[in-house]
Amino acid sequence: MALKTFNVEEMVYKKFSAFCKGHGVSMSKQVELFMESMVEEEPEAKQEYLQKLDRIRKGKFMRVDNFANRYGV
Repeated sequence: MALKTFNVEEMVYKKFSAFCKGHGVSMSKQVELFMESMVEEEPEAKQEYLQKLDRIRKGKFMRVDNFANRYGV
């Protein structure tokens, strides 16, 4: 595995970071899956990625407005 550096707009990065955190997914893995889908003739990762996101979206979640107040942290 290689460590690479990319330049992206700050706002795009912040939104994507929040999206990944909100869905409990790794930002690096999402970027990797996107890159694979762009270079594959028949992108296998795309279907796997969509299925994983679908499972995450259907998950049972508990809304916590203020973590520190709720859990005393």
